[in-house]
Amino acid sequence: MDNKVLVSIIIPTYNSEKTIDACLKSIQNQTYKNNEIIVVDNYSTDKTQEKIIRYDGKIIESKTARAKARNIGIQNSNGNYILSIDSDMELSKDVISECINIFQNDKSIGGIIIPERSIGNNFWVKVRDFERSFYTDTAIESARFFRKDLIEKVGGYEENLVFFEESTLPQKIEELGYNVKKRINAVILHHENIIIPEWMKKKYYYGKTAKQYKKKYDKYTYQQISIFYRFSLFFKNKRFYSKPLFAIGVIVLKFFEYFAAGLGYIVGEKK
Repeated sequence: MDNKVLVSIIIPTYNSEKTIDACLKSIQNQTYKNNEIIVVDNYSTDKTQEKIIRYDGKIIESKTARAKARNIGIQNSNGNYILSIDSDMELSKDVISECINIFQNDKSIGGIIIPERSIGNNFWVKVRDFERSFYTDTAIESARFFRKDLIEKVGGYEENLVFFEESTLPQKIEELGYNVKKRINAVILHHENIIIPEWMKKKYYYGKTAKQYKKKYDKYTYQQISIFYRFSLFFKNKRFYSKPLFAIGVIVLKFFEYFAAGLGYIVGEKK
């Protein structure tokens, strides 16, 4: 593995002081060391920026949505490869080294999926983690680690979308003929605190751009949107019934999500 290759980690932030320490420390603790941290901060009013400076992170202030923030970070990066994460995510120590190893041994790879685990103290986070375990090798997962030259070639993330915005970049790279479905073993730990009213509000917000997403990125829309497909992943898998309380929780959580996102979809514009 060529340790001279630079990896740029792009992190959008806004008032992220509670989680940014763990995120940046996990980057510092990577077995692969040649990394740069680029944070695109939406003018945080807490101690987010103070903490970023401690880890030698580059801060770019921009009042913008998440997809555009990622693009701004990429445009200001120096790396050969780009890893795009959120401020409440923590990388297990071999994430970057596994990704680099795959890229350097297979030129057909354009993007790499990093498995994600939800962690937190409340019941709904444990439900969410159980739910995620059924999405392996489906379009519900999206690549996070990319070759920068391919990102530049396709123009980055779709900036006017919120619904599945993380899926737009790998889909565009896939259209060039590259594989964006390769997965590594190392995981991302996603620190979440799911409170149902707030969760529904977020899903409603996402749903408002679902029509636009469906119009332009329809290849995987059925897997990503369909309630029938989603529930088939659960009900056809015997493991789903091994944890009855979590299984019921998944059904309830998805009901709230689909209800909120559906309302967003109804009111959203199809541009």
